[in-house]
Amino acid sequence: MVNDTHELLEALSTTAALNRQSARSTPPQLFRNEDIAALETEKIWKQDWVCTGLASEIPDTGDYLTYSIASEKIFCIRDTTGRIRTFSNVCRHRMMQLLEGSGQSKRVTCPYHAWTYDLDGKLKIAGQMNEHKTFEKNKTCLPEFRTEIWHGWIYVTLNESAPPLSESLSALDKVVKRFNMSEYKHIITQDHEWDTNWKLLTENFMEGYHLPVAHKATVGAWMPVNKVEFPAKTYDAFTYQTFPKENDATYGRAHKDNKVLKGKWRNTSVMPTVFPSHMYVLAPDHFWYLSLRPNGIGKVMVRFGFAVAPEVYAAIEDIDAWTEEMLQFFDQVNAEDQHVVEGIFLGSESAFAESGPLSWLERSIHDFQAYLARRLCSDIA
Repeated sequence: MVNDTHELLEALSTTAALNRQSARSTPPQLFRNEDIAALETEKIWKQDWVCTGLASEIPDTGDYLTYSIASEKIFCIRDTTGRIRTFSNVCRHRMMQLLEGSGQSKRVTCPYHAWTYDLDGKLKIAGQMNEHKTFEKNKTCLPEFRTEIWHGWIYVTLNESAPPLSESLSALDKVVKRFNMSEYKHIITQDHEWDTNWKLLTENFMEGYHLPVAHKATVGAWMPVNKVEFPAKTYDAFTYQTFPKENDATYGRAHKDNKVLKGKWRNTSVMPTVFPSHMYVLAPDHFWYLSLRPNGIGKVMVRFGFAVAPEVYAAIEDIDAWTEEMLQFFDQVNAEDQHVVEGIFLGSESAFAESGPLSWLERSIHDFQAYLARRLCSDIA
């Protein structure tokens, strides 16, 4: 068993360099090493683009949602011009968190001393500060972070030098743009915390090998594992796979009023993972997604969301009853995943835990290993 950080990085580099026919699972100690987690913070979470949610979750002026990246508290808000912007969620006075959860506000007011900011982050009200000799209200504003909207997703980075997201995902754009997913109707967003390492949940979501087993009571029944296809090449910022849904599938096929998708794409789903931790199943009639954040090595914050194609939404007669039915379904799907990824994390502690051979259906895990190696192993001798 390797425990030294340098040895772990060498093991990751070696694993990532294997060809696909010899690929093996990620060395188990990588999920439990504090130094690796600290390295991930510096080289992944503070550098790359992270999805905070859907633009359709905050459709109107003053709508906001909160998030955190590498312990930085942030909020995304729609300003008076309709643009979504991201600011530090920390008051410039005494460091109080400004907003919680999601909601709407004409201005952002600190709940501690009522310092108030406009939707462009500028400080407008700071009571009882007139006697301070050096305080300049007009020069005080919340730090702002780079934000891009890509096919309806909100992405944020703490890295001022990160390449534009649209460039990094240009090849994925060609695959998903036919779905017009920015037009899908947002139904629900939930936040949870699971007892596992974030990389284990990422790996679990991106492979279909487990679906007929772990999800045999839900989505696994419709997963034609022998028809899964992967791209011919690998990409730095993402991976994906496609698979069809048969005629007996309850979900995953185009509605009769869908006039956009043609041919095989009327029953084909795309399952992208945008590294490090945004993953979704994009189907002709709906999509659902996860966006992950580590909370130490053994806990992960899970943002789950669900949306449906506009023609599907228009055909729903009782939206409340339908939403409740869908939530029950996806609660079961998520519970099935939670059971296995928490079990794997417990198993990774064993003295007998070791890398095992990967199935061809786990190709995306190998792509993820390559991403981790590119980000984490560049400095090893």
